[in-house]
Amino acid sequence: MKKSLFALAAVTAFAGAAQAQSSVTVYGIMDIAVGGYNSRIANGTTVVKQTGLAAIDSGEQTSRLGFKGNEDLGGGASAFFTIELGLTPDAAQSINSGATQNRQSFVGLKKNGLGDIALGTQYTVIHNAAAQTDAGNLNNMAGDLIYSSSKGNTAAGTSNGSGNGDSYTIRANQMITLNSEKYSGFQAHAMAILNNNNTTQTTATAVTGANTTTTVTGGVNNQNGWGLGLDYTWKNLFVTANYMGLTAKNAYTAVTNANGQLVSDTPVAVFGAGQASTNGTNVQDNQAYIAGTYDFGILKAYAQYLTRKVMVQQDNNNYAKRSAEQIGVRSFITPTIEAWAQAGLGRITSSGGSLATGYAQPTANMTAWQIGSNYWLSKRTNLYAIYGQVGTSNVSNVSLAGVSGNPVSGNLNNYAIGVRHTF
Repeated sequence: MKKSLFALAAVTAFAGAAQAQSSVTVYGIMDIAVGGYNSRIANGTTVVKQTGLAAIDSGEQTSRLGFKGNEDLGGGASAFFTIELGLTPDAAQSINSGATQNRQSFVGLKKNGLGDIALGTQYTVIHNAAAQTDAGNLNNMAGDLIYSSSKGNTAAGTSNGSGNGDSYTIRANQMITLNSEKYSGFQAHAMAILNNNNTTQTTATAVTGANTTTTVTGGVNNQNGWGLGLDYTWKNLFVTANYMGLTAKNAYTAVTNANGQLVSDTPVAVFGAGQASTNGTNVQDNQAYIAGTYDFGILKAYAQYLTRKVMVQQDNNNYAKRSAEQIGVRSFITPTIEAWAQAGLGRITSSGGSLATGYAQPTANMTAWQIGSNYWLSKRTNLYAIYGQVGTSNVSNVSLAGVSGNPVSGNLNNYAIGVRHTF
């Protein structure tokens, strides 16, 4: 009987110790605001203006619900996980049903003194670096050319690359990440995306009038990628450099005319093709980000540079390129009032055009600026006000035959007043 009691006590103590070494945290953000926009699109002699005002969610930060845990494995080793879902508190469905519903889902191992490894849906090395070096803290309003977004704007065709994912790839599925510990101020990061599906290739041909359509199925269907990043911290200075190379390869549908000439294919249409799965893509997507911050005490200064080039692998002269540079400052004016300001310049260029449309796109220049402020009611709750503008220069579509089309320009301003609570 005594042995049984001792055994029970030992098991109970062991279970209590094991449970004490594990922890699970529930966390999240609820962000709701009143937001609006004004947009102006000029296409030749036609000018289209739109305005909007509505209750929106996620003006300053995307609303989310997350669970993260950590278990001590002993000897300086630990296991960890994160599951994070996007929320839409102003919609009928609270859990975001869009592409950001699965914001993060990964599991990993960490060894003190070495670093960590994780597998699953995760942020890219560029997004993690931008989160540390953006004066606006990657808010969702217009006026940021590095993290381009425009929450609450429903105007189409603003031609300023102001959609999420235009600037860089934010997250990816099926990713492996490595993060080292800090050594003499340096910390290294690496990522790899593994999504291969190679099957037997088949073709089918159909004739419609003067055109012949050849549909290719099977074969290579791969969305791969890799990335490297390096951070350096010295006193109040922080510098980061990052590079990512993403590819998307899929079978395509080719249409030729009676002379065998290509009528239409799937050239680069928009940014964000690195993780695409649309038939007809064979795209290389290269992205680079360099940034730094310096904390002067009374304020923190930011400088950023981003470039992205998406090209058709069969023809590197068929590409779309976006680059931007931006500076900003952020400071506490009083213990409870925080403010920031930032401004940037950018360019969008493309080459190769589309034989289907007959047009090639020349260079467009972009400008953007944003101001914002937080009033902290507590460590977890704040009121905010954000205003931003972004626009493109007057651009003429030049046809492959040398004929100019209508000049196009666009401008957008975005604003929001809201409340954010973290838990």
